[in-house]
Amino acid sequence: MKVIVLGAGVIGVTTAYYLNEAGHDVMVLDRQAGPALETSFANAGEISPGYSSPWAGPGIPLKAVKWLLMRHGPLVVRPKMDRAMWVWLFKMLRNCTASRYAVNKARMVPLAEYSRDSLRALREATGISYDERSQGTLQLFRTQQQLDGTGKDIEVLKQFGVPFELLDAAGCAGAEPALARVSGKIAGGLRLPGDETGDCKLFTERLTKICKERGVTFQFGVETGPLLRSSDRDRVGGVKVAGMAVSADAYVVALGSYSAHWMRKRGVPIPVYPVKGYSITLPVTDAEAAPVSTIMDEAYKVAITRLGDRIRVGGTAEISGYDLTLHESRRATLEHSVSDLFPDGGDLARSSFWCGLRPMTPDGPPIIGPSKRYTNLFLNTGHGTLGWTMACGSARVLADIMSGREPDIDASELSMARYG
Repeated sequence: MKVIVLGAGVIGVTTAYYLNEAGHDVMVLDRQAGPALETSFANAGEISPGYSSPWAGPGIPLKAVKWLLMRHGPLVVRPKMDRAMWVWLFKMLRNCTASRYAVNKARMVPLAEYSRDSLRALREATGISYDERSQGTLQLFRTQQQLDGTGKDIEVLKQFGVPFELLDAAGCAGAEPALARVSGKIAGGLRLPGDETGDCKLFTERLTKICKERGVTFQFGVETGPLLRSSDRDRVGGVKVAGMAVSADAYVVALGSYSAHWMRKRGVPIPVYPVKGYSITLPVTDAEAAPVSTIMDEAYKVAITRLGDRIRVGGTAEISGYDLTLHESRRATLEHSVSDLFPDGGDLARSSFWCGLRPMTPDGPPIIGPSKRYTNLFLNTGHGTLGWTMACGSARVLADIMSGREPDIDASELSMARYG
């Protein structure tokens, strides 16, 4: 079967890899000059199955009000006259109940665990390297109240057999030795030893090369135009690319946040909306004062990750549509978190500043599977902050679905069908 994949971020390229592994003839199209030049470019770098949770949860509406009033709060809303924004926010608020949170997290954790295991198998099969580390994630709590609020998450971790360690301040310093210098600021932590870290952009670039060597075709710098219908109205007949018609047996939309824009223009709306995130990347100046893996600073919802000789600091949920403006106030929040916990670890004066759009669903899990309208149009999008965490598993699941095989995990509640 010939398949066209739209999008060459980490989701699109892993999809191409697993479709090729399944024996399909694959072409990848992307408007950028190369792979991983948008949301996959400088994300937080964490592969955290145990930290896979929906943003919509009980207490979030009240927390959101507090966050909006904080100087270094993790949430920013820049209202727009955009119907899609308000519909998405309304749907997310409807998921902010204990029962919906439990359902959505239970859909996300198995996929994330499967994805990490798939990544490990891919790494062993290909020998790919990308500044990877397998030293876990530490969710860091600055207050006892934050530490006491981990009960429900721990219940889900137990339910799915995800290893974890509940640590006091000394235990946090044992996992991340540099934290011993600021132990007075720490109440405790939840460590997930099975989590990993790595440079998503480097991984995507190197996997693109592997895919090319195995026969996958890539076309960069091309815009995809209208869908072309076939004689069968339930099927896509082709897609316009640079004014020319390109056809295949099946099509995959893996355009991140732009999946929603692309699908809406073609009359097939999906509940995905962009939520902007920011990151800074700074060189390590003292390895002993820097993190060894990923720390999630719960107070500011900021992830601090070691990537080789660099530190990546990522965070903020900014709801502002497709605006890619770099706001210095967001940089200040990231700098505050990393300098407060690792004051001597890296050189902030030499840091680079970046933002990207995370494709978020209102309930949390991604959308993987067939579209509602066309039988040969498939979706792999809506991963939010977890695209790097869920990439390999999502791609492998979709490749199985498209190949007529039963996926290794239950993917029945990951498709558009869950929205009714």
